[in-house]
Amino acid sequence: MTPEFVTSFFMEAIRVAVLISGPALIFGLVAGVMVSIFQAATQINEATLVFIPKMIAVGLAMLIFFPWMLEILMDFTRNILINLPDYIR
Repeated sequence: MTPEFVTSFFMEAIRVAVLISGPALIFGLVAGVMVSIFQAATQINEATLVFIPKMIAVGLAMLIFFPWMLEILMDFTRNILINLPDYIR
């Protein structure tokens, strides 16, 4: 294994991790900002108020994007398993 191969392999793994986690993180961020705006507008300063909407938003993102995330993960895994003999050399 060359250093270029290891670097490219880990870059691809990081890209897959970012793609898989991206939708859930974005939905959680949007839910957090919306709750913060609501808290600022109503002057409710409760720190625990944001957890339930974030959990619902992340769950919704997982339901919506799960087939797409699964396809990306399966392609990555399939690529690793198909090329495993080449990686060993």
